[in-house]
Amino acid sequence: MKHEDYDVIQYKDGRPIKMWTKGVPVEEEAKQQLANTSRLPFIYKHIAVMPDVHLGKGSTIGSVIPTLGAVIPAAVGVDIGCGMMAAKTTLFAHDLPDNLGPLRTAIEKAIPHGMSPKTRSFKGRDKGSWETPPSAVDNAWAELKVGFDEICLKTPRLKNTNNYRHLGTLGGGNHFVEVCLDEANAVWFMLHSGSRGVGNAIGSHFIELAKQDMRTHFINLPDQDLSYLPEGTEHYKDYIQAVGWAQKFARLNREVMMQNLIAAVRTVISKPFETHVEAVNCHHNYVQKEHHFGKDVLVTRKGAVSARAGELGIIPGSMGAKSFIVRGKGNEESFNSCSHGAGRTMSRTAAKKLYTVADQIAATEGVECRKDADVIDEIPMAYKDIDAVMLAQSALVDVVHVLKQVVCVKG
Repeated sequence: MKHEDYDVIQYKDGRPIKMWTKGVPVEEEAKQQLANTSRLPFIYKHIAVMPDVHLGKGSTIGSVIPTLGAVIPAAVGVDIGCGMMAAKTTLFAHDLPDNLGPLRTAIEKAIPHGMSPKTRSFKGRDKGSWETPPSAVDNAWAELKVGFDEICLKTPRLKNTNNYRHLGTLGGGNHFVEVCLDEANAVWFMLHSGSRGVGNAIGSHFIELAKQDMRTHFINLPDQDLSYLPEGTEHYKDYIQAVGWAQKFARLNREVMMQNLIAAVRTVISKPFETHVEAVNCHHNYVQKEHHFGKDVLVTRKGAVSARAGELGIIPGSMGAKSFIVRGKGNEESFNSCSHGAGRTMSRTAAKKLYTVADQIAATEGVECRKDADVIDEIPMAYKDIDAVMLAQSALVDVVHVLKQVVCVKG
């Protein structure tokens, strides 16, 4: 079934799937995942699919899943609260140094990033954590300490994470810190990260509990990663409390990084400047209660951003592509959502087999960033065309600013 802005697919025994994917590719494997999810009995109304949709674990990345009476921990995932933060500054392109290398180096020193191989030890921590956290971390951790001990009692593996030392750190994979220029050559700071080790511990713990519950009650599912926690059960209550805490951690994590990013830039650029002229801090892997179509429902956004009417959001491209600051249109059919990025067209393994360091260098020309074999999986060609993605969701958001990175720090 076709509508002006989206297509509708309905599989046997499933809820409708509304897809804002016109002009962008969608894998058959992703469609199968969507079909599996649509057949769960507690899906409310329909599933909304964003144009960056691609295969995920259990649930499809780029999907918005509204539920009544249950939550799917694997749909939220293990990087709970992963999202974006961006802030406009009073700097312009001509205020940046001609050689951006020292600026990138200063940022890399100010924000721990990356992760240690399992065979290496950094005194009980990974290399992407703080050895001596700064005062900004202490201040944010004081806010997070409330409720932490209670959540630890219900999530034992949380005690063994670098919770405090991970606050204000980047991580690895597709997480990044960037200095960008907008269409008027104004300088923006932008970063992408989530809840680090604490989100992984909480997500992994409750995903396993949900699977155990399914086995206990002989509930057969097309994919065990769709295991769910019914409302009213102890595990459901504990998960909602823990996931809310992890989402708060993720938001504060980005705020601390932004503070340290600004301080790092000030060590290189002597000209006084202000930040947060326009600022956005938004999750794209999370769950929260919202009101839609006359009911209070849980909305899980797995690789999707809230786009209520007038709400600002961030849609990043890739290491060599444009990013967008957008304003939501409040499209109820999408559960007030938009995409969280361009979306991958191939796996990390496939990208590393297909492309070379020379390809990476060419694709990131003009960007001060890593250009080595360990970041080939983040090459721009491994992602969908961001312009096509934006066109497919023109009914969901308006573009406010177009950003292009000049410095990119990867984990």
